[in-house]
Amino acid sequence: MAIKSTIRFRPAETADAATIRNIVRAAYAKWVPVIGREPLPMRADYDKAVAEHPFELAVEDGRIVGMIETTLADDHLWIENVCVAPEAQGRGIGRLLLERAETKAREAGRPELRLLTNGAFEANVSLYKRHGYTIDREEPFMNGVTVYMSKRLA
Repeated sequence: MAIKSTIRFRPAETADAATIRNIVRAAYAKWVPVIGREPLPMRADYDKAVAEHPFELAVEDGRIVGMIETTLADDHLWIENVCVAPEAQGRGIGRLLLERAETKAREAGRPELRLLTNGAFEANVSLYKRHGYTIDREEPFMNGVTVYMSKRLA
């Protein structure tokens, strides 16, 4: 499906923390019945996270519809969280956010992106694979499996 040309991007500000928290909670809610608990991003302190990490927001018609939270490591860009509001999913906004992370990694001289996800989130694992990420390892975590993934940049 085509992405509306009205999607714009901007860095998060302190005042965006509550909206980010609401989007994360809405986006991850579908996984609660799958894993039997709230995924860790639903429990995060977004006031603290916005103050400590860069967030890039996808904005449509003045409303935040998605976000990506990243940090720079010595040899890669870490994607802490990426999500899209449920009503905006399926339109390529997640792909655009991942592309923004790739640009950020290149600009910072980092040849690789890394992230993790819950193995039960099969749709997310498939999405990352479609966008060039490979599974590096899997580890047991809270009665499930954490999937560590990475993507080397050309």
